[in-house]
Parts: sequence; C-alpha cells; structure tokens
Amino acid sequence: MSQNNDHAPSNTQNAARSTQHAARIILGAPQGRSGKTTVTLGLCAALAGRGLAVQPFKKGPDYIDPSWLTEAAGRPCRTLDPFFCGDDETLVASFGRGAAGADICVIEGNHGLYDGQRLPGADDDEENGSTAAVARTLAAPILLVVNTARMGRSIAALVHGYQTYEDDTPIAGVILNNVANSRHEAKLRHAVERDCGIPVLGAFPRSDALAIPDRHLGLIPRVEDDRLAPAVEACRAAAELNLDLDGILAIARSAPAIQLPASSFQFPASSSQFPAPRIGIFRDRAFTFYYPENLEALADAGAKLVFVDAFRDQALPAVDALYIGGGFPEIFMAELSANAGLRGDVKAKAEAGLPIYAECGGLMYLSHRIVWGERSAEMAGVLPCDVEMTARPQGHGYIVADVTGANPFFPAGAILRGHEFHNSRLVNLAADLETAYHLSRGRGLGGGRDGLVYRNVLTSYTHLHAAGAPGWAEGLVVRARGAARNL
Repeated sequence: MSQNNDHAPSNTQNAARSTQHAARIILGAPQGRSGKTTVTLGLCAALAGRGLAVQPFKKGPDYIDPSWLTEAAGRPCRTLDPFFCGDDETLVASFGRGAAGADICVIEGNHGLYDGQRLPGADDDEENGSTAAVARTLAAPILLVVNTARMGRSIAALVHGYQTYEDDTPIAGVILNNVANSRHEAKLRHAVERDCGIPVLGAFPRSDALAIPDRHLGLIPRVEDDRLAPAVEACRAAAELNLDLDGILAIARSAPAIQLPASSFQFPASSSQFPAPRIGIFRDRAFTFYYPENLEALADAGAKLVFVDAFRDQALPAVDALYIGGGFPEIFMAELSANAGLRGDVKAKAEAGLPIYAECGGLMYLSHRIVWGERSAEMAGVLPCDVEMTARPQGHGYIVADVTGANPFFPAGAILRGHEFHNSRLVNLAADLETAYHLSRGRGLGGGRDGLVYRNVLTSYTHLHAAGAPGWAEGLVVRARGAARNL
C-alpha cells in the first residue's frame, strides 16, 4: 500500500468549504461477524468497477480491514472514530477531508449497530461512539447487514427493533447474508419489505469462496501476500451478482448536503523558513499499520516522507527522524533478523540521537529479540528488553494516556487517546527505563505505564491517530527539523 494524498484537499481549500454534497452510505449490522466486511469489500470493488471514485472509511480503530478496503476501492481507506475525534465537529471535518473528490463514500461500521465506547460527558446509557451515532452525525443512510443463517420471518422483528431502538437512526435498507437458497431469500425479503417498510438491497449466499484468511488479531492484512488478491475479486463478483447497486447508489445520493466546520480537521501550515525534514517510515509486509491521516499530518506539518523497506534496505536512507508503525514483525522475524545491516544501522543511529517514534510492532523491532515458543530472532537491540509472544491478548481496546514523563515529542500534561491490540509482552526489561505515559485506561506495558523513553526514542504499545493526539505530528517534525539543523 503506497501513500496517496492525491484526493486530499489542501488546508486552505478545506477551510473555505461550508457544505459538501457527498453521496454516502454506512454498512452496519446487529452484531459482529455478520458479514459487514465481505459485503463492504464487494460493494466498494463493484462500484469502483463502474468507474466511480469510491472513498472507503472504517468506523473504529483498525488497520487490517482498511487494508482490504483500500485494495477494493483503489483509494486509501480512512478512519472515522468518535473516541479519537472527541466531538462531532472533528468527526464531520475528518469525513469532509476524506470525502473530497469522491463520487460515493462507503463507511464500514464495527461491532453491533448500537455498540460503542461511551465518550466523556455522555449519559450512562448513551453509547455515543456507536455506528448508529456516527450515521446520525453524518446524516448517512444505513444498510443493515443481517446474518440470516437459521432465520425466517423473525428477521422482521429483528430489523424493526433496530429501526426503533434509538430515534432518528437512518436505516434505509437491508442486505441479507448467508442466505441458503432462493426460497429462503424470498421469505426473508417478504418479511422485511412488508413489515419494516424498507427495501432489501441484496442477498449474499453462503459461500466459502468469500472467506478471507485470519489469525490472532483478525484478518490477514492484504499487503502481506499477493496470493490473497483473489478474495477481493470474489467479493466483487458476488456484489455485482447479488446487490442492487443502482438502488444502493440512489440511497447514498439521497443523503443531504453536510455542513463542514470551519476548522475542517486542519493541521498548522508548514514553515518555509527551513528545509523540509526527512522522516523515514518503515513500510513493507511487516509494518503496515499506518493511518493515512497520520501520514498527512506529518506532511502538513512540513515533513518529507521517505519509505524504508525493512527486508531489503541494508541501511537507513538519509533521514532526520524515524517512524516505525505497527504490524506483524513476529510473522517475519527470521527475515527481519537476517537484515543485520539495517538492524545495526538503526541501533547506531538511535545511540547517536536520531529521533525515533515507534508503536507496537515498531517497539518489537527495537527490542533485543522476539521470542515465540521455541523460536527467537534478534532485532535491532535499541531497547533493553525482549518481546515474548503470548497465546492470549495482553491488551485490546482504547487507551487514554496522560503524558507525565520527559520524552522527545509531547509536552508534559498532554492527554492522548489511542488504542492497543497486542499478543505480546516485554520481558527482561531494565527496571530503570523511563516511561512517558500514565494510562488512565488501557494496559500498555502493564502497571498503568506505557511509552518507553531511551535517548530520543519514544516507543509504546499505544497506537495513536492524529485526531486523538494533538501535537504528535508537529512534535515529531520539530524534533526532526532540529536534528537536521544539527547535522
């Protein structure tokens, strides 16, 4: 997956727009594992196949499903997360920036339609971080994807309940999934359309061909293996055969114009006083977890992005800072270890003071070694610790971090909203190593701590999104610019 900012407007353009006529649709479901991703992939690919500019979004913290949606739509999938954004204005602005230049926006929800993280200040019974809440904020029609296995006319009771559970939830149609046969489909259609008053826009049959391989943290990222590409083609073919694409387009285009806030999710304009600092970014099969908004934030703050392949590059290119995102280095640990030249160069540059920001998989790469059962592999050796893979998740969910310790990129007192999902933990960690984050929510390293600090390195299990980490991009660019001036 390559960086692509071609469809993102400049800050000036974005701030000047007060309304946006964006065709949009949200795919929600009664519960997780109802088939939302399969249907969304197929819909994006089928609409893109018609020559439309399709902008995919994923609601909630996720890198893996977006890697597939990016492949299907041909545009980088963006993130809409109320917890990161903190308020409706920022969420709408983030959507507006991503929607620019698109013919239709397709948003995949997460969990059940009304499930979500309650945001600060919300009533105890208000899940205002849900997919339904996002739909109401964006005035986006919802297509409810229902897993109909072993279900008959009871589907009408289920759909009716979801229509009426919260006022003004814009459920505009239903897509049936796991339909057994034509007779089953006819019974389901009749019940929904007669008793719920909304159309059925398609019916996906039961099919093993539509399955995407997964492992301990969900689906396998699309970019890991080209042999996974046929799965997108299978979803596209199923969508073209089984979805009412014209009907879905009509519903998406019926969405009203959306009012964009004046701020429109801007970042400060970059300074022309100094040359753009060069920030190296590990991006290859092992390190794939990057939000497009984070890369845009770095560019908006004045950085030039330089991509590094941890498998092939024998040394770092000329960079003023390094950003190593998450991914699955454990899957490729032998290959990463075999590139001793790059590992040694990263360690040497870290010791010399190169600013480095690393998350989760990046933390693992900076450790001494990764241990997984009977296997182990040497990593860069920057941090005085090893990483042990575990059978169960060690952290999974949202994080709230207070910056309490000295570090290269954030001022003390900053509050960061992020997330974590990792099946590993640090072992043999030096007791005197400083940490920068106190966690009021989340596990991180354990004991309410995260954010290891070593020289100009800050690394954590916490994944940050630019919307939930004010000042992150600017802090990294300022430190990189300082490093460049000191060379």
